[in-house]
Amino acid sequence: MRAARLINLVLLLQRRGTVTAERLARELGVTTRTITRDVLELAEAGIGVETIRGRSGGYRLSEDLRLRLGGLEAAEVEALFLSGVPEAVTGLGLADASAAARLKVAAALSPRARSAPDRVRERFHLDAPGWFREAPPPPHLGDLARAVWQNRHVTVTYQAGTRVWSTEPPPPTRGRLAPYGLVLKAGVWYLIAARDGDLRSYRVDRVQAVEVTEERFTRDPDFDLAAHWRAQSDRFGVAILRERITVRLSPAGVDLIGHAVSPHAYALIKDHLAPRPATVEIPVETLDVAYTEMLRLGPEVEVVAPASLRERMAEAARRTAALYR
Repeated sequence: MRAARLINLVLLLQRRGTVTAERLARELGVTTRTITRDVLELAEAGIGVETIRGRSGGYRLSEDLRLRLGGLEAAEVEALFLSGVPEAVTGLGLADASAAARLKVAAALSPRARSAPDRVRERFHLDAPGWFREAPPPPHLGDLARAVWQNRHVTVTYQAGTRVWSTEPPPPTRGRLAPYGLVLKAGVWYLIAARDGDLRSYRVDRVQAVEVTEERFTRDPDFDLAAHWRAQSDRFGVAILRERITVRLSPAGVDLIGHAVSPHAYALIKDHLAPRPATVEIPVETLDVAYTEMLRLGPEVEVVAPASLRERMAEAARRTAALYR
């Protein structure tokens, strides 16, 4: 979607000359902050966009581009085509439209730049899903994407995941949502939607049924999907660290601890790892998770507390030692 937006931004400036950030944001369905970031991204790719000050100001393409798409250089086209995520386009049912758009853009390029898309495809491939995640797109992804595009309310039946303290999943719930956006994270699709005025995240593969209504909603003009996702991910990464353990790390253990615990846990302890060896309190999700994480460090870590985890680690060490007698 970002690649298409960047191309549309260039085309709008090509057709209309000087355009205000507010109008560009309105035309492209994003915030003015997003337009500012897009202009900077175009500049980094070598596509000159000038900022015009004053009451009648805005953005316009620089004169040396001759205000035509055929003026794009090969490196500029590569930057635009490299921004796409093929798996996401396919999952959203836009593969044919994306292919047609690429053909149209390629046909409009200068002869010197026309080979750039093929050069990108020959040299770079983005495999977005994580390892062993080859599942097809969730069955309701297309309907949710349509609702996101059209700003339509949806009624969904959703199966939440099993909680840490339970062995059974909760019963499915049914609710009315205002779908703001979709995020593809490590091969898993998430829906960002407003319910009762609060923005929440839903795994799309847990959506059991979707009804796209005829009722439209008004998006918050200041909503930034990427910024919201980053902030939510950071909050979640810290919030799940509910337990604390105390460990003694050897000098080698200090070097390895960042590979054993979660990035958010490491960020909280990295300033407390001197001198070496180090005794440090580590936030963890659960003691079961901590057990798995500390096993990765082998003899480079000694669990001091809690006693239950220390005894569990000691038993693991005894069993391991017995294997080598």
